[in-house]
Amino acid sequence: MNVFELRKRVVADYADYVRSFIHIQDRRIRELVDREMEDGLLWPDPLIQLNPSFEPGEWIDELVDAATLHPECRRVFRIKPEPRGDGKPLRLHRHQAEAVKVARSGRSYVLTTGTGSGKSLAYIIPIVDHVLRSGPGRGIQAIVVYPMNALANSQAGELEKFLRHGYPDGKGPVSFARYTGQESDETAHGDYRTKRVILEIYGALQRAIDTGQPYQTLLDPPPADPRVAHDRPAGVAGAKPGAASLAARIGSRTEG
Repeated sequence: MNVFELRKRVVADYADYVRSFIHIQDRRIRELVDREMEDGLLWPDPLIQLNPSFEPGEWIDELVDAATLHPECRRVFRIKPEPRGDGKPLRLHRHQAEAVKVARSGRSYVLTTGTGSGKSLAYIIPIVDHVLRSGPGRGIQAIVVYPMNALANSQAGELEKFLRHGYPDGKGPVSFARYTGQESDETAHGDYRTKRVILEIYGALQRAIDTGQPYQTLLDPPPADPRVAHDRPAGVAGAKPGAASLAARIGSRTEG
């Protein structure tokens, strides 16, 4: 298929359709409209874009060998399109690998790169690494705040590939749950306590940001030093004000 020939046929069909209901009596106006339509007023030239090639960084296996990542990350972070099988080794972009190293040093960081550059993986890997090193049974250890349910749903699918695919029972070493306020199946989306913890921590963060007081949670026992990451793409239509506002405030309080 020649995509350019296809476009010509589509444009020609659309032009015939548009002209079928345009009947202008005034000659000058008709000539102007015809000229503008011939120049492509209603069908601009096709937009051709190239995805940038990001500079490659280390492989996950190399970061594990260097003790930057927990050994289990070698099994978790692989290209695993199917639930069964070990998948293929994963190589990070340079900015992803640098973010992982900064996170391992315990410093905060902000990553700003283009669309499709793997920003989410740049904080998911450090979160999983932290949980693996801390050990299980410590409750919620990380929260990711998204401005849209669609983004949360998308990332839940990616987490499933990393944390469940490749494990015989479909249960990897790190558990996760999604809460968007739309869940009805408690088994699939976490039990009541999980949701309660998330909402309480969200509220505690909001209070800390509003008042400037130290972060405190009323739960007993409280989650152990939860880490917060926020994924906030600029100009996303339909973003929920509450989540976007909290993400913005978290960002403003962590500058510097």
